[in-house]
Parts: sequence; structure tokens; C-alpha cells
Amino acid sequence: MLRFLFSLVLSVFVVGAITLAGLSLHIIPQLPDIETLRDVHMQVPLRVYTRDLSLISEFGEKRRKPLKIAEVPRKMVDAFIAAEDDRFFAHPGVDWQGILRAALNLARTGEKTQGGSTITMQVARNFFLSREKSYLRKLNEIFLALKIERELSKDEILELYLNKIYLGQRAYGVGAAAQVYYGSELGDLDLAQIAMLAGLPKAPSTTNPVSSPQRALQRREYVLRRMLELEMIGKDEYDAASIEPLSASLHSPNIEVEAPYVAEMVRQQLVDQYGEDAYSAGYRVITTINDRYQAAANHALRVALLDYDQRHGYRGPERHLEFAEGAVDDGTFERFLRGTAIIGDLYPALITDVQSQSATAWLSGVGLVALEWPGIEWARKYISENARGPGPKIAGDVVRRGDVVRIIEDEEGRWRLSQLPAVEGALVSLRPDDGAIFALVGGFDFGLSSFNRAVQAQRQPGSSFKPFIYSAALDAGFTAASIINDAPVVFEDPGVEEMWRPENYSGRYYGPTRLREALTHSRNLVSIRLLHAIGVPRALEQAARFGFDPHTLPKNLSLALGSGTVSPLQMARAYGVFANGGFLTEPYLIERVETDTGEIKSVSSPSTVCRECESAFPAESASGEAEQGLASAQAAEPAAAPESEPPVPPATAAGPARRIAPRVVNAQNIWIMDSMTRDVIRFGTGRRALELNRSDLSGKTGTTNDQRDAWFAGFNPGIVTVTWVGFDNFEPLGNLETGGRAALPMWIEYMRIALQDIPEMTLERPDGIVNVRIDPHTGSLAKAGDPDAIFEVFQSGTAPSTEEGAGGPSAALEQGEDLRRGTEDLF
Repeated sequence: MLRFLFSLVLSVFVVGAITLAGLSLHIIPQLPDIETLRDVHMQVPLRVYTRDLSLISEFGEKRRKPLKIAEVPRKMVDAFIAAEDDRFFAHPGVDWQGILRAALNLARTGEKTQGGSTITMQVARNFFLSREKSYLRKLNEIFLALKIERELSKDEILELYLNKIYLGQRAYGVGAAAQVYYGSELGDLDLAQIAMLAGLPKAPSTTNPVSSPQRALQRREYVLRRMLELEMIGKDEYDAASIEPLSASLHSPNIEVEAPYVAEMVRQQLVDQYGEDAYSAGYRVITTINDRYQAAANHALRVALLDYDQRHGYRGPERHLEFAEGAVDDGTFERFLRGTAIIGDLYPALITDVQSQSATAWLSGVGLVALEWPGIEWARKYISENARGPGPKIAGDVVRRGDVVRIIEDEEGRWRLSQLPAVEGALVSLRPDDGAIFALVGGFDFGLSSFNRAVQAQRQPGSSFKPFIYSAALDAGFTAASIINDAPVVFEDPGVEEMWRPENYSGRYYGPTRLREALTHSRNLVSIRLLHAIGVPRALEQAARFGFDPHTLPKNLSLALGSGTVSPLQMARAYGVFANGGFLTEPYLIERVETDTGEIKSVSSPSTVCRECESAFPAESASGEAEQGLASAQAAEPAAAPESEPPVPPATAAGPARRIAPRVVNAQNIWIMDSMTRDVIRFGTGRRALELNRSDLSGKTGTTNDQRDAWFAGFNPGIVTVTWVGFDNFEPLGNLETGGRAALPMWIEYMRIALQDIPEMTLERPDGIVNVRIDPHTGSLAKAGDPDAIFEVFQSGTAPSTEEGAGGPSAALEQGEDLRRGTEDLF
């Protein structure tokens, strides 16, 4: 009998050894190269940063923050060892004791389990194998784990494991899990939180503290007890951590600067460039966005839109709930508001009580807050964009118990009644010398509407387009002193309405008017007559020099009033030509793209103004882009090509070769236009900006028919900013809602912050500019001793030389004289 048993055992051993040897010969040659683990690339999400390296957004299905093992706290390592593999530092990759237990369980129950899986075996499975439970996969896992242990150190294995392991809620690795569950860095977690994370690998979907808090607490207790048994923590630490309340909750990425419209622009560009890999390759995109400027832009836009909204009345609560007094508690109030998100700076609140001239509201997460009369009395009922109801006498005229409303906290910490604005807006700010975008906001709130009005909206610019017409006129021989008659006119223009009777915004007419004065006060009829005098083709040619596509602009006289459609970003680019002295740059948003290891993937090479290269540019040269746009424009002559290309510095190790922005408008034209648009702020429709106490600001308001669009475009040589306000459905903004009232306050509020970093500066006066004393009424040379005489600036050769001449070539003078004859002689 003993001999039989011995023979049986020996036979089983021999067969097992032969089988194992055969499997080894089959499996080992097919094992993957472990060296690939040294250079493994984790799937890391796309992250977008400001120029100051503040996080704007994160894109990707997997949240991961790879860490070196030296960055992982010792207690975190201990917790995972205690929970997953307490013999990790002793075994060779395979825990034979654990495997034996799994085998005995199989023999006893007939069920396959995952028993005996070490941390090294989990690394093998997570990086190379499937999660299928089979004998063959288990053997592959064993052989692979043994190979990993021979070629990698224990610390290298732990680093791979702690960065790869799935811990629930899209969190991969302990770095990401600390952010997801606690909104903290790994080093800031306490023992209870560490144990909570260490308990997740076993069943991350069913034992995580967000979806299953009770199971998570049980699992945490298990980890803490194992750490105590293994003498990794003391009894006092165990006791303190065991009674600590659950503190986990879902945390979004720690967004440091609110710029979702910027983030979406970057995401689209990266996906276009790198495909779907952009979401997992770990790219870090450094943008041109300035932290302070972006925050100022967000604030300025919201303040302007809320101010507009308040001027036009209260539209009522978002919804109304019926409940009896005393029949609900705080928990019920919270449930009523659940799912109603904070939008912008507007918090949802439930009116719980109304007094004579005050109200009480429940604010989620805060409790009861008071709305005093100064924060309610503005709320006259909205009737239309031009009409409101009577002013309220008591709070009950505005709100009632059960209303779900929006409230906002003012600078003194008081809560005021508000509402989500129906109107929208946009702001773009950039550096004129290279087009770097400092700040961009595409709407009141990205969550409310992801439509990026700064880039995607095509709106009529109105009078903010007039400077481009005036610049064309200067090139045609007109001067800032040329006289145009501001008088009624009727057009029969086949390109517009059958009979067109344009008017000034004020409805008044001012007779013979100098161009400088006409632009300062935005006189429509002067602009129309001026465009007729120089011709639409010439104006389209000039618009192309500023970066506009002439094919998208109207080919009729309505062009003078900004009847084409453009985006705020296009306007910012065009006004950049005025700001930088006549050069066309291309707005850009991405400064560079890095990998998650800091390697430079790409660096932007923006076209940049090079004033020291000026000698290489003819004064009248136009950009290649302008030439291309004009080549096929109807009735427009192509712009003159540059006589020579500017010198281009070679590429260096620091980045790609510098590209030089082409001069598209001569310096004298730009300098005079800068002088004229500065008068818009000093004396005209933009004079509200004088509150900034700067003498170097230029700009132009823009208002379209029926006040459907309100604009302000302003600049100095260091910054260009364009603001726009309007309704997405093109409804009128209402009487008096001009660019100076609706859009300029946004510009001022933003520039108040942005200009703090920019010293006062004006464009350097170029050669070829002369100052001449003129008669302000006629534009001609002033008589000696004339007390009303003023100085005006002219390009050399265009200044008036006699008391009868208004300046400029004779052709321009004849055109000017024709324009003074009256409407019946024009058409």
C-alpha cells in the first residue's frame, strides 16, 4: 500500500514537472519584453494651462497624475502593502502560500478564484494581460511576475502599480484618486484617507466612498486593522483614524483660471492636430492667456451683461414651488434646489418668506440669507426692451414665497436679487505686436451656452468699422481736415433697399464737417458720402489690408456703416494694425505643447512686428494675405506686392525661426488714424473711458440698426481689446443701448485691470507728418491771428497751402467740393 502511494505521488510529481516544463518552454519565449515597462507611457489626460501655468481645463476619460515612488508617502505604500500583498518585499513576485490557499479553495469548492495575486502579478496583468480568469492566463501571470521581479526593483514595481491601478470614479493611480475623492495632493492626506484609497483596488466600483460609503468604511477598517497587525501604525493612530468621519466627495480637476471657451478652442485644435491621442497622450498645452486679465475679462463681461439686464427689468422667477408654511424643513429646501447649478456668479435660491421691504431666501450650502430692499427695488417688471412696469412699492410686488430665483453677492457681502441675463456678450484682448491672446470670453457662462461668440458669432460691426473707411480715405488723398457735408441724402442703390434714407443716430444734421470731427462723433452721413467719394473697391482693398475677407463684405455704400459681418476676434486683429503702427499679425492662443515629462512637442512661431526691419518694407506695401484676398475681389485692384522680403532670422535651439509681420498700411496713415480715434475717447462717443485717466487710449464705438449690436474696440500700442453685446436671436437691445452704453463699460472694467501692467505709451511719430494751423470751419489754412484756429496733422504733401485749400491732392479737393453741393448733385 505504501509502495502504491509512493508510486502515485511520484507519478503525479513527474507528470506535473514534465507538464510544467512543457508549459514553461511554451510560455516563457512568448513573454513580453519587461524593458518596455521602464519606458511605459501612462494614459494621461490633456491639460490646458495659462501662460502663468495655472490649470484651465482637463480633457480625457481617464484622470491620472503620474508620480515617482519618492513622491508617494510611506504610509500610502504601507497601506497598499497591508491591503494587497503583505509579503511583497519578501516574495520573488509570486506568493506560493497564497497560490496554495487558492488551490485548496478550488479543491474544496470547485470554484476558481483570484487568490494569491501579488502586487507584481497585478502589474503583469494590468500592463500585459486580460482580466480573464483561466488557468492559462494565471500561468502567464506567474511566469511574467517572476520575470518582472528579476528585471525591475521593488520600488520600480510599486511605482508602476501605484500609477496604474484603477481606483474608481475615472481615477487611475493614487495621485489622481487623491484629487478625485479629496481634492488634495497625495502628501496632504491623513491616515484615514490613505486607508480609504488603499481599500479600493479590490472592488473600486462597489466599495468607493462616493457610491457606497458604508462598504467603503468597512473596507477602510480592514486596511487600518491590517496595518495595525503588521505594526505599520500604532494603536493610537488606529483608534483616531477608525473614528474619523467619511470626508470623501467627488472633486473636479482643480481649475485655477476660468476660461472654458479658451479650453474648448485648444481642445479642438489639439484633436485636429493629433487626433484622439490628444486625450490620452499627456499633452500639456501652455496658452498665451494671462491669469489676471482672464479673471478681469470674466468679471467685466458679467457685470456689463447684468447691468444691461437690470436696466430693462425683472422677468420673474425661474420657477415657483408651492409649500405650506411650517410643512418643510431645511432638508426639503435643499432638495428643492438640487440640480439647479450656479451659473456665472448667480446662485439659485428659494424664497422662504417675504416681508414688507425685504425677503428671506434659502441658499444651498449656506442656509437662510436676507434680501434687503436696496437689492430688490430695482426689479421693475420687464415689458419689452423699451418698456418696464412701475417701480415696486413692497417686496411682494417682486417675489413671493416659493419662488426659485437667482441672487448675487455684492462687494459689501450683501445679497441682491438678480436673474440670468437673456443678452449675451464677448470680449477679446490681445497683444498687437504678435497677436498673442491675453484674454477671451465667449459668453456669460459656458455651461449655459458653449457657443463662442468671440470667435463664432458673425455680427455687424456698425460704426466700429468706420476707421477702416477713413484709413482708405487718407490713402485716397483725403485728410483729417477734409470737409464733407453732413446733410440728408437718399440713395437708389441696387445693392441695398430700393430707397435708402440713412440718418445719424441723433437724427440731426450738422452741415459741412471735418473728417476728424465726423469720426469723433460717428456721423453716419459723412461716412457714406466719404465712401462714395473714394469708391467701394478702394475701401474693400483697404479692409483686406486689415485682415478682412473682401468677399464677405457688402459691395455697396452700406459698408460705410458696418453692414458686413465679422467676429470680435476679427475686429481685434484688425484694430491691432492701428495699435502696432500698421502691421498685420495673426491672433494665436497656444504658446507651446509639452509632453507630460516636460519635453517640448511644438512651439508657436507667431508673425511679429519687427520695427528694426522696417527698411525692408516699402511704405505702401501690403501683406500677401491682403493680395490674395483682393486678387479676385470684384472691381478691386490688387494691392501692391512688397518690393522685397524682410530678413528672417534662422531657427535656433530655442525654437522655430521668427516670422516677421508684414506692413500693410503706411506709418503716416496709421499715426493720423490713431490721433483721430484718440479723439473719440477725448471728445466723442467713447469719452466715458476718460475715467481710466489715461491719455494714450484710442478706440471707436459701434452701434447697428435698431441697436441689435453694441461694440467698443479700443487700444494703445500695448493692448487691443474688443467688446460686443447683443442677443443671439438678433433682437434689438433697446433704445439708447449704443456701443458707448452697452459695450464700453465692459471694456473699461476690463482695461482698468489690464492697463495696470502697461505703461502709458503712444505710437512713435513717423517722418512725413506735419502740423498745420487750420480754420476749424473750413479745413483750410488759418489766417494769421485767427483766434479760432486749431492745429491739425497731415501727411507731407497733403496739408493746405492756401487759405482756400483744405489740404490733399487736387483730385481729393474736387471730390470734397462735389460732396458739398448737396444730395441732388450726388446721385
